[in-house]
Amino acid sequence: MSSQYASSAFLAAFFAVALHAQAPPATPTSPEAPEASRTARPAPAPPPRIVADIPVNYDESKVGTYILPDPLKLDNGKPVKNAKTWAEKRRPEIVKIFETQQYGIAPGRPADESFEAVDKGTPALNGKAIRKQITIHLSKDPAWPEIHLLVYLPAAAKKPVPVFFTINFGAIQNAVNDPGIIPQKAWNPRTNTLTMPPAGGGFGRIDVGPLLDAGFGVATFDYGDVDPDSLTGFPNGIRAHYMGPGQTGEADRAPDAWGSIAAWAWGMSRVEDYFETDPGIDAKRVAIHGVSRLGKTVMWAGAHDQRFAAVIASCSGEGGAALSRRDYGETIAHLTAPTRYPYQFAANYAKYAGFPDTAPMDANLLVALIAPRPVLLQTGSTDFWSDPKGEFLAAVAAGPVYKLLGRQDLGTDVWPAAKTPLFSNGLNYYMHEGGHGMVPTDWDIYLQFLKANLHPEQ
Repeated sequence: MSSQYASSAFLAAFFAVALHAQAPPATPTSPEAPEASRTARPAPAPPPRIVADIPVNYDESKVGTYILPDPLKLDNGKPVKNAKTWAEKRRPEIVKIFETQQYGIAPGRPADESFEAVDKGTPALNGKAIRKQITIHLSKDPAWPEIHLLVYLPAAAKKPVPVFFTINFGAIQNAVNDPGIIPQKAWNPRTNTLTMPPAGGGFGRIDVGPLLDAGFGVATFDYGDVDPDSLTGFPNGIRAHYMGPGQTGEADRAPDAWGSIAAWAWGMSRVEDYFETDPGIDAKRVAIHGVSRLGKTVMWAGAHDQRFAAVIASCSGEGGAALSRRDYGETIAHLTAPTRYPYQFAANYAKYAGFPDTAPMDANLLVALIAPRPVLLQTGSTDFWSDPKGEFLAAVAAGPVYKLLGRQDLGTDVWPAAKTPLFSNGLNYYMHEGGHGMVPTDWDIYLQFLKANLHPEQ
């Protein structure tokens, strides 16, 4: 693995941490900086003990006991005994719970959606790839947000290829080292304006080479294209265009109206709409990936839109794959505190702040919604804030659904040590040594998962 690749992956992970904590982003090191300065990692900061005036528990002895909602029990109390009952009755029940109580109800595919190929296919990356750049218009109204999608396909491909589709924290020109990318503006949360970001920032940077070599296409877009990630960003995002009469802002949202996470996931579905039109892409073999809050996003995107073939969620934590009923690390109360991320969720979610045991849902049900499609939960051993053990236990509790649908569970209920991957054709879990986000060796795990489940050679 190249040092440039390692540095890029680390910077992506570091940016995810900065966003997750709402701290000012660290100034990225320049790509031209000396090698040592580009790859050096700062000492990990101690986990926060109080966030938004709410204490944080990191003591396993204080987690308490809890009972998880049963994914295989209908709302009327009857058991789910077969795949038909799961698909026709129980799965829709669980989807509705998450829509109304956690993420919010999103609209369907926009009637006036269209795709504009601003780069129809140009040789790129020293001939290794064909680059495409697509503008996804969500309305005929130019005032609506647009998704600027960047796609690379293996140049040697003779048939439609599977795709690794990652939702990104920044503008597409900073995602790949390719001067041919058409620069796009991004939302500045401090000024609520679209500005051209500094070139070569490195945040969310992807070295697409190993993926292309393995036979995968790669696609990405800036999540801010759909909805700005800030307390004051609502007027500039897609959600503002779906408000009812007399509703003008975030405060006017219905209790079950969609938050930003549902909007970002909705944007990923709009990209899948495009994939279904591209003859170079096998739209039935698309794996989605995101880090931190975008890990939460891909969990919900994969759960809600069954067209996605596989999910890789990196450190999705509370509000994603970590159990809420475990009082460990971040909690619903921390997420929905007025100064933090209430805009990312349905307003109803805040009802369960401090009372997660009263919620009709928990992360095991979210993981179960992805079944029978494969999911990889990638975590970090020292990412206590995101509760890596809580993610593992959620996957364990989703295992009966995977088995009911003919796929494998994790095969154990014993939390594995770091760097011990648990692979199967259904549930997968991997915890690197280290903290929040990704480290360079996670890409090796991703490739193993992708090859085993998307079969690029076919």
